[in-house]
Amino acid sequence: MSTPVAVEAVSRRAFLTVSAAAGGGMLLALSIPEQADAALTARAANSAEHPAHDAEINAYVTISPDNTITIMSKVPEIGQGVKTSLPMIVAEEMDADWNTVHIVQAPLDPKLYGAQFAGGSFATPMNWEPLRRAGAAARAMLISAAALTWRVPESDITTSAGKVMAKDGRTLTYGQLAAKAAKVVPPDLKTLVLKTSSNYSIVGKSIGGIDSPKIVTGQPLFGIDVEVPGLRYAVFQKCPVFGGKVVSANVDEVKARPGILNVFVINPEGPTGLPDGMAMGQMSGVAIVASSWWQANKALETLKVVWDEGPVASQSSAGYAAKAQELSTQTPHKVIHSDGDAKTALAGAAKVVEAAYSYPFVAHSPLEPMNSTASYVDGKVEIWSPTQNPGAGKTMIAKTLGIPEDAVTVHITRSGGGFGRRLSSEFMVEAATISKLQGEPVKVIATRNQDLQHEFYRPGGFHFFKAGLDAQGQLIAFTDHYIGFANGARPSNSADLGATEFPAKYVKNLELATSTQQLGVPTGPMRAPGSNVHAFVFQSFLDEVAHAAGKDPLQNLIDLYAEERAAPPPPAPPSKGPPRGGGFGNFGAPFSGKRAQGVLEMVREKSGWGKRQLPAGTGMGVAFYYSHLGYFAEVVQVTVNPSDGNVKADKVWIVGDVGSTIINPTGALNQCEGAAIDGISQALAQKITIDRGRVAQTFPEYPLMRMYQAPDVEVHFKPTPFSPTGLGEPALPPVVPALCNAIFAATGKRIRHLPIDPALLKT
Repeated sequence: MSTPVAVEAVSRRAFLTVSAAAGGGMLLALSIPEQADAALTARAANSAEHPAHDAEINAYVTISPDNTITIMSKVPEIGQGVKTSLPMIVAEEMDADWNTVHIVQAPLDPKLYGAQFAGGSFATPMNWEPLRRAGAAARAMLISAAALTWRVPESDITTSAGKVMAKDGRTLTYGQLAAKAAKVVPPDLKTLVLKTSSNYSIVGKSIGGIDSPKIVTGQPLFGIDVEVPGLRYAVFQKCPVFGGKVVSANVDEVKARPGILNVFVINPEGPTGLPDGMAMGQMSGVAIVASSWWQANKALETLKVVWDEGPVASQSSAGYAAKAQELSTQTPHKVIHSDGDAKTALAGAAKVVEAAYSYPFVAHSPLEPMNSTASYVDGKVEIWSPTQNPGAGKTMIAKTLGIPEDAVTVHITRSGGGFGRRLSSEFMVEAATISKLQGEPVKVIATRNQDLQHEFYRPGGFHFFKAGLDAQGQLIAFTDHYIGFANGARPSNSADLGATEFPAKYVKNLELATSTQQLGVPTGPMRAPGSNVHAFVFQSFLDEVAHAAGKDPLQNLIDLYAEERAAPPPPAPPSKGPPRGGGFGNFGAPFSGKRAQGVLEMVREKSGWGKRQLPAGTGMGVAFYYSHLGYFAEVVQVTVNPSDGNVKADKVWIVGDVGSTIINPTGALNQCEGAAIDGISQALAQKITIDRGRVAQTFPEYPLMRMYQAPDVEVHFKPTPFSPTGLGEPALPPVVPALCNAIFAATGKRIRHLPIDPALLKT
C-alpha cells in the first residue's frame, strides 16, 4: 500500500504534454511535480499557463516506431543506481518490455527537469508515486489508441511487455501505436488504476545496472573520460592551508618545461567560498596547463609558491580537542531539546553512567578524483562534470566568471563515487576559470593528494554523556553536551545536532545541549550526513547504559521504543537542491517506534542473537538507526587478535525497513553491502588530522578497506505498508556502533574514540 496522493488537484493538461516524435513516434513529457504533505501538484513544461520552471521534475519518454522506449534520467548517477531504478518505475506501469528500454542521462535543464541533484536519498521517495502515475498514463493512452484502431472497447484490451492485445488475439506493439497515441487526450489521473505488487514484472526484479556493461569493459563513461576537440590538460595547486592565497610563484621556470603551455596565478577577489564546503567556489592557487595531464602533473615537482597562509594556520586537531575539553566543563552555549528535569533526575539516580566520545574529520575519497572539462568561448561555457549538484555548479560558474546562468551549459557525466563530496562546485569552477584564461577547452584533474588535502570533510565532534538509572535499572535521565564547530554564528556544514536525536522523547528527563568552537576547515555532507557520526556516539553510549543496567542491549533498544512518541508533521522535500545542513531533513511518513522495533526483532532472529556459542576474542554487537526515512538494525560479529589488537569484522547482518517495495533488489543489495563496508572502513582506520591549518595525511596514509578485509554481509528487508524510500545512506550509520559494541562484547573494552586504536585492545 502506498501513501495516498491527492490526484484530484491534478488536471490532465498539467500532467502530460504529448506530441509526435521524429519518425512518427510518440514523445511524452511527464511533468513530475513537487510532493509535499502527500499532495501531488503539477505544472506542465513548455506551457504558458503553467511555467516550466515551476515543475520539480520533468521526465521525458519517447516511444519510437521500432518499439524502443527512451527514458531520460534526470538525476545524477553516482553509483546509487537511480539511473536504472527510476526508469524501472515508469516502465513497470507502462507495461513496457524492459529489453526495449533505452536510458539516457539528461543534461542540466531546470526549465524541463526542475531540481537535479543526488543527495539525501531523495530520489525514490520524491519520484515513486509521480513516476508510477506517469507510466500508467502512458499505458492508458496506448490502450486508447489501440481501441480506436480496432474499434473495440478499451475494456477489451490488455497490455504486456510492450504490446497491446485484444480479446480476439490481435496484437500491436507500442511502437506501432505511438504516432496515434500521441494524438490521444491524456487521461484524468483520478481514473488511473495503478498496479498491485503481485502484478509487477519489472519492479522488484533484480536488474543489472544500465551502465554496468560499459564499466566492466572500460568504455568511456565517467567525467575523467571526457574528450573534446582541441583539449588541453591542467592541474591546480592550492595553498596547503585552507583559505591561503598566492604571494608569488616561479611561473617562468615552470612554463619553460616541455609540454607546458601556460602557468596562471589565480587570486580571486573577495571571499573564496571557504569554509562552507558546499559553497566552495574559485580558490586561490596556481594552474598549470599542458599538452598532457602527465606533463602538467610532473611540473608540480618544480613549482615553488610563496603563500600567505592566513589565520587558519593557527588551527589544529590537538587544539580542537583541548578546546572541546575546556568547553565541556562550562555551561552549554545552547539547549536544543529538553524534557522534564534531567539535572534533578541525575542527582537522584541510583546509578549514573558517564562517558566522553569523539570522532575525527574524515575524507570522502571517491575512486574517481575530482575533475571537469570546460570550454569557454565568447562569453559562454560548456562543461562536462561528474557532479552531484549540477545546478549549484552552474550558478557558481556564472557568478565567478560574471556571465548569465543561461550562458552555462552543464553535461552531467556518471560519477565514480560521490558520497556527498561532489555536492560542492569548486572543481567545476576551476575548469571553467582555467579554460577562460587559456582560451581553449581544458580538462582539470586533481591528483590523489590534492583530492585528499583539499576537499570538504565530514566534521569531527565531541560528546559528553550522562545517563541516570533507577534502582530497577530503568533509564530515567539522559544528557548530552555536544561540542561541535561553527563558522561565525551558525554551525559548520553538517556539524549540527538534531533536537529529535534518539532517545529524545523516549526518556522523561532529557537534555540535548551544544557548544561550538570556530573552524576554518571546510566541512560538508558525507554519506548519511549527521547520522554518520551521531549513530556511533548515541548507540554506543546506549549500549553502555544497557550493560550498566544488566540488560541485553538489543532488548533494551526494543524496550526503549515501546511507546510511540509524538512526531511533528514531516517537512516537504527540497525544491531546488540539497539543503545546506547535515541530514538533509526528512519527509514522508512520520517516525514510528513500532517500525524500529520491527527491524530490531528481525535482526535478532536473522543473526541468532544470544544463541551463538562464540570463541574467546569474538563478540557480537547491535545498533539501530533511523535516517533518511530508512529504519536499519544491524548486528556485527568481530574477532579481536589479542597479540596486536587488530579487529576483523567477520559478518554483518542488516535488516532494513524502507517501505513496501524494493524497486531493484540488485541495487538495494549493493547499497547495503557498500554502506557496511564504507562504515567499517571509516571506523577501523580513517581520519583527517589538521596540523597548522593543513591536512597532515597524504593519500598513501589514508587507508581504505581492502577486499580481503571485507566481511560477509547478509541483507534482509522488512516490508511495511509505506511508500518506498531511498537506500544510498540509511544502511551506514548503525554499522559503526554495532562494530564497536561487538568489540566490547569480545574484549570488555569500550571504543569511545574513532578510528579504533588497536593498541588499546592488546592483552
